[in-house]
Amino acid sequence: MNKTAMITGAASGLGFELARLLAADSYQLILVDRDDPGLERARSDLEKEFDVPVITRQSDLALPGAVDKIWDELKDNRFDVLVNNAGFGLYGFFSETPWEKEEEMLHLHIMTVTRLTKLVLGRMREQGSGRILNVSSLAAFQPGPLMSIYYASKAYILSFSEALANELQGTGITVTVLAPGWFRTNFQKTTARNSNVEESQARLHTATPEMVAIAAYQAMKRGKVLVIPGSANRLMSVAPRVLPRRTMTRIIRRIQEKLRE
Repeated sequence: MNKTAMITGAASGLGFELARLLAADSYQLILVDRDDPGLERARSDLEKEFDVPVITRQSDLALPGAVDKIWDELKDNRFDVLVNNAGFGLYGFFSETPWEKEEEMLHLHIMTVTRLTKLVLGRMREQGSGRILNVSSLAAFQPGPLMSIYYASKAYILSFSEALANELQGTGITVTVLAPGWFRTNFQKTTARNSNVEESQARLHTATPEMVAIAAYQAMKRGKVLVIPGSANRLMSVAPRVLPRRTMTRIIRRIQEKLRE
């Protein structure tokens, strides 16, 4: 029976690189993204390079009802791996940023991740095995002025994933949560859509999507709960535990303001 992996946000960047790693391990792929042309390019590239079946579904998972619609179409498949990767950011003061985008972000990062995990987990329990990889962020470890909703929603993914991993011990199903720092991907273009931060952020990028994907994939295969690629990022994740929260919040505020310069 073919091993099957579903990846959201799979048309480019980290999602596509994770799809490549799964394809190299002979997984049949289900790619989900709102970028239909990007999905078709990804499907074509993966089928040519790895000769594996690739199913694509164009869907904006930030919209209510999108997950259930996809599940109705795909629920007869086997699910061995689920990668919840789709996400985007929004920069600016909460009092000034558009609620419509914030609502979409909250739905995508919280409701979509939770609902899709719930549905796929039920199938994995029937199979007695499976691996779930949820993409959080280094942002999950502290409050983030000027990206308050993004930081808070990524904190939800981190907490949810760690709790679920504990609940599933001994079931044959593992949950891994990835918390990367900044790296080169289309995420910055989405974040910068309402700001001028993209060029400044580019100076911070020391990792590539390929590097982050490899670290995440290896950790997922080992059943590791939390993976933070990069020693500097791991140090940053510990800082909120030793510094007062008000101090840490001020530090993040200064970093965010620097990105606007």
